[in-house]
Amino acid sequence: MGQDIATSQFSESDFDQFMEHLRVETGLLREWFSQAAFADVHEVGGFEVEAWLVDNGARPAPFNEQFLAALDNPNVVPELSKFNVELNTPERTLTSDALGRMQADLEATWRRCEDVGANMDVKPAMIGILPSVHADDMTLKNMSDRERYRALNEQVLRLRRGHPLILDIQGRDRLQMQHHDVMLEAATTSFQIHVQVNKSNAVRLYNAAQILSAPMVAVTANSPFAFGRDLWDETRVPLFEQSVNTCYESDVLRCPPARVTLGHGYIRTSLMELFAENLEHFPVLLPHLFATPVEDMSHVRLHNGTIWRWNRPLVGFGNDGTPHLRIEHRTVPAGPSVPDTIANAALFFGLARAMCDRDTAPESELKFEDARHNFYAAARHGLSAELKWFNGWVGSAQVLLLENLLPLARSGLAALGIDPAEIAAYLEIIEARVRSGQNGARWQRDYHARHGCTMAELTSVYLEHQQLGKPVHEWMI
Repeated sequence: MGQDIATSQFSESDFDQFMEHLRVETGLLREWFSQAAFADVHEVGGFEVEAWLVDNGARPAPFNEQFLAALDNPNVVPELSKFNVELNTPERTLTSDALGRMQADLEATWRRCEDVGANMDVKPAMIGILPSVHADDMTLKNMSDRERYRALNEQVLRLRRGHPLILDIQGRDRLQMQHHDVMLEAATTSFQIHVQVNKSNAVRLYNAAQILSAPMVAVTANSPFAFGRDLWDETRVPLFEQSVNTCYESDVLRCPPARVTLGHGYIRTSLMELFAENLEHFPVLLPHLFATPVEDMSHVRLHNGTIWRWNRPLVGFGNDGTPHLRIEHRTVPAGPSVPDTIANAALFFGLARAMCDRDTAPESELKFEDARHNFYAAARHGLSAELKWFNGWVGSAQVLLLENLLPLARSGLAALGIDPAEIAAYLEIIEARVRSGQNGARWQRDYHARHGCTMAELTSVYLEHQQLGKPVHEWMI
């Protein structure tokens, strides 16, 4: 959710001043794009893992402040709810043994979280939507004590003119409910993959990430249940999109674009198109004013942090202050295990590089409307989703991954210089998952169907498997 701010109370003047800062910074950003001011980087990758805190009854444990104080790790930070935290690990140049180092980093942080949690009767959990969470858990009393979150809630409701948020998700079951705050977003935890890019290949990589969103969701789906209902394979997608919807039904024709979105088309010449869209089409939610130089892009970055594109452009800065560009791929849910997590990252890194190396731009071979349709089909149906692909190919996500995308990912990881042993190890996890059809969503559904268990019991067994550290395709039903 990003950096905290000083207050959740704003005046009209705050909005006006923020917009002026935003215009000036966006203008400077446009100059940077035209002047090639960004760092020239080899591929550098990283990630963030959002996690739950769960008590001994397998229910959400709203104790992140106490947990974080005991953990005392600046790379583990609060999230929107008191039962969520976010884990960050160092970025790595994507070559040699980078994937193994990423796994070691995450395992070390995760073990420390488990050790600290054990002293509090709390367990960390990596899963898209916790099966045992109840709608009644998603209240303001469980919001983390940060002004940013209070302000976000107030501003979303302001734009909705006080109307409650509406959930309507049709899956195997149907979920319909009203909610009076943004806390539903806290039910959706993700694994966010970052890649630093050069300005020269940023367009190709961003559009590739859009196209890859569908197969990435299909293979990683881990959120079939929400509030006791069996919905989409990756229910996190519609739940997140609807949980911060700033438009209410009677005002549809005057609504701004959705703030959680795949977008409305490919970009053409520059990531600047997205930052210009931020300025022109998205109302400001958090008009916090910074007393910082325009070169810090403080207002641009804060505003961009309140627009949750499934593939989001980011501006960052190196230790020497040189700006760089990153793309944040947000479609993947958290979990099911640490090896699964790094394998998911490996798949994305390899596919993204291979797409960038193609002689033909991938966006020229698949209409955006088809990429969008693929994404939601994959979120609904996982590996069984029927997808459209290049050259008019149509088939299941499972077949696409096995016959086309896994070989492509191998070539991309090899082009990055990843060690052959690491390529084999991590893509074998993906291949075994795809061949068996057992991703996290499939395992949860099959276990629940076979044992007729409660959602708390399902969560407990899931955590037992997660703690063993085996990839999900090896989990027993």
